[in-house]
Amino acid sequence: MRLNLDKIDLRILECLQAEGRISNQDLAARIALSPSACLRRVKLLEDAGVISGYQCVLDPVKLGLEVEAVVHVSMRHEVPNWHETFVSALQDWPEVVSARIVTGGANYMLVVRTRDVSHYSDFIVNRLYRAPGVRDIQSNIVLGSIKQQTSVLDVLSVKNGS
Repeated sequence: MRLNLDKIDLRILECLQAEGRISNQDLAARIALSPSACLRRVKLLEDAGVISGYQCVLDPVKLGLEVEAVVHVSMRHEVPNWHETFVSALQDWPEVVSARIVTGGANYMLVVRTRDVSHYSDFIVNRLYRAPGVRDIQSNIVLGSIKQQTSVLDVLSVKNGS
């Protein structure tokens, strides 16, 4: 279900995306609302799931996770419960930082983070290839990041023509 957001809601979201640790008092001042009205709106956005959480964004490279790879996984569909089994296995692999079901030649697209190429190779050979139902894996090592964006508000403004 899509929630209808007004300009005040969008300004709240924009401020929180830019500065997630802003106090309610400062947020209210920036958008010209009373603190109680601002808090009420933030709570409604949280309850509706528009705001799904608050988190600290970490730099994986500075934490020693130097290798990032995009991995496309194709499954053997004749294996019983291949989807459920694979999804269950993913939960135990901390190296998989993102997993999506996709269209095209593969069934899944994974983003994998590891310390180094040896760790990545170990993950691919000893865990991913051994998962029941895996037919094929295509890997791309990420050489650099050109754009990393967490805000989707700009996409909304393109759609709405504002």
